[in-house]
Amino acid sequence: MPLRFKLTLAFTGVMAILLAAAGIALSVLVARNLDSAIDGGLKARAGDAAALVAGRGGPGRLDDSGEAIAQLQGPNGHVLRTTTRAGAAPLLTPQERLAASATTDGIIIDRKLGASHEEVRLLARAVHTMTGPKVLVIGESLAQRQQSLESLRALLVVGGPLALLLASLVGSALAAFALRPVEQMRRRAAAIKATPAGRRLPVPEANDEIGRLGRTLNEMLDRLDGAFARERAFVSDASHELRTPLAILRTELELALRGDRDREELAAAVRSAAEETDRLSALAEDLLVIARADQGQLPIRPRPLHADDLLERLARRFATRSDAERRRLLAEPAPGVDFEGDPMRLEQALANMVENALRYGRGTIRLSAESREGNVFLHVRDDGPGFPTEFLPNAFERFTRADEARSRGGTGLGLAITAAIATAHGGSAHAANVNGGGADVWLELPDGFSSLTH
Repeated sequence: MPLRFKLTLAFTGVMAILLAAAGIALSVLVARNLDSAIDGGLKARAGDAAALVAGRGGPGRLDDSGEAIAQLQGPNGHVLRTTTRAGAAPLLTPQERLAASATTDGIIIDRKLGASHEEVRLLARAVHTMTGPKVLVIGESLAQRQQSLESLRALLVVGGPLALLLASLVGSALAAFALRPVEQMRRRAAAIKATPAGRRLPVPEANDEIGRLGRTLNEMLDRLDGAFARERAFVSDASHELRTPLAILRTELELALRGDRDREELAAAVRSAAEETDRLSALAEDLLVIARADQGQLPIRPRPLHADDLLERLARRFATRSDAERRRLLAEPAPGVDFEGDPMRLEQALANMVENALRYGRGTIRLSAESREGNVFLHVRDDGPGFPTEFLPNAFERFTRADEARSRGGTGLGLAITAAIATAHGGSAHAANVNGGGADVWLELPDGFSSLTH
């Protein structure tokens, strides 16, 4: 069922309940007002009749009161005087007469008269005449009251459904008007595909819930467009990275198959093919790490670590490489810097940072660690020219290189993997240029990692 109909039905149901409650309350209120008016009139007329009876010597003058229903009873209950409509039978029971004789304010009694069963309201009160105390009864027919209430009920029975129908139509129109922007957004959303980018939902100018929903959905579309753009760039860059080693591997294998090559040339071709195969394997592993990180499934096995041990292992791992390039690799002491993390993943992240320093930096490479404000900072610094200023904001993006000519053999995934590993540990990766020259790349990790699950 469309939301418009649901809202209309709900609105109609609520209005029906409200109209019914209002009708009942109005009927009760009108009945009370009519009763109050009748009671007030009876008291005023009873006072006039009592004054007339008491001042002129008693029951012989009751007809002069002008009352259609009136009766004067003695203390023993005998009817001393009565009007035609009141009849000859006593209008009060002994108990009612006794109660009335004790008050001049009067008591109110509802009764049906004689064989006609006409509903009347009686007011009985004590009256003192020249011949002694008496009980005066004044009556008023309730026919007009009943007629007024029946007319009101008939009006409610007829007017209530009409008012409900009108309210339902108005509610339906308001619901349709309010939901029109939603329908427009739905139609536009149905027409939006992954391409072309830039199409957005129409957003009403009003700053209400629907307007905020439209802006939120457009912001989501912006994020999706960004994700699609990154995905397309990722596929394009991955294809580019795969094309070069595959082309070299194919060329070397084709040359190796030729029969005119000597043993040394054949061995060189096989070594080159093996190098390209290693490059492809490393690239595939890097892509797998990135994919797992995107899915939040990068396996992390934390355990207690000492920063000294981690940095020393890393220095020993790159000792031969740094000596070959005549670069000094120094692991600075970090006593008391203990934390939790996955040693294999963290060594992989730091190795990418050292690899980046060896490839693009100069001078001494310093590995250091410090603990501050509940976090551990693992730094890799060098004395080279640092990062290009325009490269720093994108240093940890995939397939980005400070050397745009791509002449130095990197895939552009090293720092991206470093950032993914830091994120999986609940931390972050950062890069900056050092005043006076050099680059500083560091990981900021929480010193307690055991509460996280991966």
